[in-house]
Amino acid sequence: MSATGATHGRAPSVPFPAPCHVPGPDGPWEEVQERIERTGRAVVHTTWGQWLTPALLDPRLRVLLGRDWPRYRQHPAPAGRLSLAVSRVVLKHTAAAALQVPADRLDLAYLPGGRPVLRGLGGDLRVSLTHTDELIAVGVSRAGPVGVDAEPAGRRISFERLRDHVCTPEEAELLTALPEEERAERFLRLWTLKEAYTKALGHGMRRRFSAVGFGWDAAGTARLGGDTAGEWAFATHLVEGRFLVSEAHRQDAAPAAPGGTRAASPADRPVGPPSPDPPHDTRVIGFPGRRGPAQR
Repeated sequence: MSATGATHGRAPSVPFPAPCHVPGPDGPWEEVQERIERTGRAVVHTTWGQWLTPALLDPRLRVLLGRDWPRYRQHPAPAGRLSLAVSRVVLKHTAAAALQVPADRLDLAYLPGGRPVLRGLGGDLRVSLTHTDELIAVGVSRAGPVGVDAEPAGRRISFERLRDHVCTPEEAELLTALPEEERAERFLRLWTLKEAYTKALGHGMRRRFSAVGFGWDAAGTARLGGDTAGEWAFATHLVEGRFLVSEAHRQDAAPAAPGGTRAASPADRPVGPPSPDPPHDTRVIGFPGRRGPAQR
């Protein structure tokens, strides 16, 4: 099960390539750098087990975690503590590869809703982070907002119970008409696309998914309803043979030049340490308001 998103208008004119697999801090990073140079954006995937030992043994770990260090040290659950550390190290190294600077020179902060942002050096680079089970995925973009989301491809979520929460009436009607197996696959893909889109907007779970509509063209490409200018582009890929990774990108009218710094809007002002469970780290899947087993 795999789908890629072609785009039109101001967005890229070719389908998104599959996310780059980077098995450790030493890379390889060349493909990520090439994609940044060519398109302004890249998505990386890996597993926390592949990064665990080099991340924890890195003498720069405290510097790499930065404002996340106290949260890492105080996290009550060992698995959660390790997941937090490794995911932030992957994000820092991915951003550093895109910018071609040392990872320990980057300062990661969070907006009030939990959205990760880079301060100072690398402030022109947008970042997004997702992790589920052992998978970690990071999106980086110099060309505009980016959002990534992931779920196990075989995950079963109740269409009947979540339809009104996730789907517009048009989406619900189309999904209802599909065979059960195809409906389950398309519903999960739709969920991850809406997660990626709202992350790119910086809204996370605060925006009702049923207020965001998607359609698919004849090639199976996801299109955002009402996006007549073609500013948004989307893709969903199967990675590691068992995880769906969706990405959402919006092309800015004037992408920042490499090494430049974009002007920060009020919504981009970083704040101090995030709350204990920022929305971009803890996923809700199941009933609205209930925390499901897939936690980011």
